[in-house]
Amino acid sequence: MNKFFKNIAILEGISYLVLFSNMLIIKFLNPVLYKTFLFPIGMTHGVLFIGYVILAFFLKKSQGWDLKSFITILIASLLPFATFFVEKKYLKNA
Repeated sequence: MNKFFKNIAILEGISYLVLFSNMLIIKFLNPVLYKTFLFPIGMTHGVLFIGYVILAFFLKKSQGWDLKSFITILIASLLPFATFFVEKKYLKNA
């Protein structure tokens, strides 16, 4: 399950960056393409985000994360590039 969480963390981070690039770049260059991409990218990111949070709760005890580490891992899902940090620092055994 650690490897699965590691993959979800990476995919969630990538989907977050793709969602931001859609909002910040494509929206102004091609509004029609922006509207076309918004739902599939947003839905994919939402599913990965929920999976990340749920898996973090499942792995908390088996990984031996203290409260500070666990809160850091959960907050990382809200910040761009932070899930890559979590993947490197907390999931090195996977």
